Amino acid sequence: MAVAKDSKNGRAWPRRAAIALVAVIVLCTVGFGVYVSDYYHAGSDAQSLVAAGEDSADARIVDNGSSIAVGDPASEYGVVLYPGAKVAAQAYVPLACQLADRGVYCVIANMPFNLAFFGIDSADALMDAAPQVQHWWLAGHSLGGAMGAQYAAGNADKLEGVAFLGAYAASDLSSTNLKALVIYGDVDGVLNRGKLATNETNLPAGAQTLVIEGGNHAGFADYGPQAGDGEASISPAQQQSQTAAAIANDMRA
Repeated sequence: MAVAKDSKNGRAWPRRAAIALVAVIVLCTVGFGVYVSDYYHAGSDAQSLVAAGEDSADARIVDNGSSIAVGDPASEYGVVLYPGAKVAAQAYVPLACQLADRGVYCVIANMPFNLAFFGIDSADALMDAAPQVQHWWLAGHSLGGAMGAQYAAGNADKLEGVAFLGAYAASDLSSTNLKALVIYGDVDGVLNRGKLATNETNLPAGAQTLVIEGGNHAGFADYGPQAGDGEASISPAQQQSQTAAAIANDMRA
């Protein structure tokens, strides 16, 4: 009888293990769903710009779901923009408009789950869709900057430069011929300054740095205050204007 009992218990273990595995998968899926559903939405300024741009006769802003294009796709210069972690792509429309005002076509990648590491290669399709652009840069905010560096490391031949907005290059670009521009606010409370300094060796020769006085981490877009960030003494519009000017000037230098 003891042998039969052990045999029965032996048959039960695989079923229990399978049930436990399914439970873990369900919990992880639910947890991930909760995590990604809590993200930074675009503010009223960004939403108003999108609404006005889509309704205009010249179709200055085009949101097709996978990306938001701002400006003239026949421009000589173009920027693909990777958003920060858990920030809606639409929040970067004000910055994109500042770039467009300076003659730079800007395409904001709409990342899966608002997380750039699920769309590292998004730039490929976005650049292919605007073949008239001759000079491409990739700009990334926060996590978008780190993922942008990873893309640039494997596709340096497709780009002329990379802009890091409140971000650093976690991938090695030092042996490439890319231009690089690091921009961050002096009261940025989210950017890890230690990692910024440590990863400076990953930047290509001649990389430039712009520290925006009074700027913070969230000021590169319009999504409201971010947890842990410093309090800016300039408006997001001012920070975005300085950022766009620096990128446009570096592109043409």
